[in-house]
Amino acid sequence: MIRTGLGVDTHAFTPGRPLILGGVEVPSEQGLAGHSDADVLTHAIMDALLGAAGLGDIGQHFPDTDAAFKDADSIALLRQVVADLRGRGCAIANVDATVVLERPKLAPHREAMRERLAEALGVAPGAVSVKATTGEGMGFVGRGEGAAAMAVVTLDVPA
Repeated sequence: MIRTGLGVDTHAFTPGRPLILGGVEVPSEQGLAGHSDADVLTHAIMDALLGAAGLGDIGQHFPDTDAAFKDADSIALLRQVVADLRGRGCAIANVDATVVLERPKLAPHREAMRERLAEALGVAPGAVSVKATTGEGMGFVGRGEGAAAMAVVTLDVPA
């Protein structure tokens, strides 16, 4: 049975942290605030995967109240989600994700993100799409206060 999941995540910018997107450190004057590494792109993908499988969201699996996940590597958490899905007989068919932030520009880093995510997902890079856009100066993204990401995934799930 084919199922689709949607994931959305947002994080505010904060000084003194690296900017991690799709498991790749992107040169920036500030990073994203969060309990883990605040990788907004990877978080959206995890939520989409969990949603498609009917397994809730990342907050249920990796709560920000648990010290074990403080400064956690989101790619490692993604690998845990993928292992759980595979253990349930699910197969990832496609991931389509968009990061929304004003700056820095992501085009020079997009392919590295795509490859890192594909490796963690256990799929070919062609099954992963990473896009980027801006807030066109509007809202918290447009004012440079934070970043958002959205992801849609397609899973083949046992009936």
